[in-house]
Amino acid sequence: MCMRVRRRDFERIRSVLQQADADEPLTAREICRLLDEHGEDIDSAHRVATVLGRHAQSGEVEVIRDQPYRYRFVDGRN
Repeated sequence: MCMRVRRRDFERIRSVLQQADADEPLTAREICRLLDEHGEDIDSAHRVATVLGRHAQSGEVEVIRDQPYRYRFVDGRN
């Protein structure tokens, strides 16, 4: 079940970023703000970072290790 919840969170994040037409890498906090603006409830920026960080291991997300970290979907949709 835990994997299913993470996948659902990941798909919600991806969907909102596509709707928002985010064309540049965003911080977890910026993503969390966009989620909130689109009526999606994810606990915190930490949760966003955790979900996206896990998907970076499979190559779906690029983590730009800057201060602060920024996230970009590998398919180029942000």
